[in-house]
Amino acid sequence: MTAETGAAVAAAGTADPLCALAGAVERALGGLLTKLPRHAAQLSYDVSAERLLEAAALLRDGAELKFEMCMDICGIDYLTYGRDEWTTTDATASGFSRGVARGGMRVDAAPPKGRFAVVYQLLSVSLNQRVRLRVHCPDDEQPIVDSLTGIWASADWFEREAFDLFGIMFRGHPDLRRLLTDYGFIGHPFRKDFPLSGNVEVRYDPEKARVVYQPVSIDPRVLVPKVIRHDNRYDPQLTDAKPNE
Repeated sequence: MTAETGAAVAAAGTADPLCALAGAVERALGGLLTKLPRHAAQLSYDVSAERLLEAAALLRDGAELKFEMCMDICGIDYLTYGRDEWTTTDATASGFSRGVARGGMRVDAAPPKGRFAVVYQLLSVSLNQRVRLRVHCPDDEQPIVDSLTGIWASADWFEREAFDLFGIMFRGHPDLRRLLTDYGFIGHPFRKDFPLSGNVEVRYDPEKARVVYQPVSIDPRVLVPKVIRHDNRYDPQLTDAKPNE
């Protein structure tokens, strides 16, 4: 081994694995992906809906990538992203929120490209590395992206779950049906505008001898967030007081 080779091996051993992975992604996918800020020691990328299938195939088949497994798929609803308030001392009209700068979008996050997005958590078993891939749905009224079941078989039920809970459709899915809610369920419960009381309720009808669906009988009400207030019982001068004092 020459001195140059030894130095290269030593440098590779001490290099940041995420930097090495980022370089491999860049070499394999070029301009297909947009790099996102790193969180939780994991690389994250955005991909356009039109290039999703191409990018997924390259991530799976790339010699330096080998993301053989799709570990999870989830939907995101950005309907109220960066607009709610957060307070713990008194109640507001909007209740608890997500910690934003008053009067505008969150200062530490870029505004979303659309209301709905899909996030894929990918794992390379052979190379022991992970990456997070996000795609925004082009249409807010009918959110739809391509199905990745032809690339990762495990995407099947994950995509069904995202369809059930968020109403995101996956083009080319072999059996896109609800997975967690009932067949008569109306709406998608993880959407930010889904009513807390739901749209329908079920009951057993003794005359029909079966479960029936009917409109929700719960009166709509505004939930009041729990307010964290100062409690005198926990004042320092009282903590050592005797029970009879």
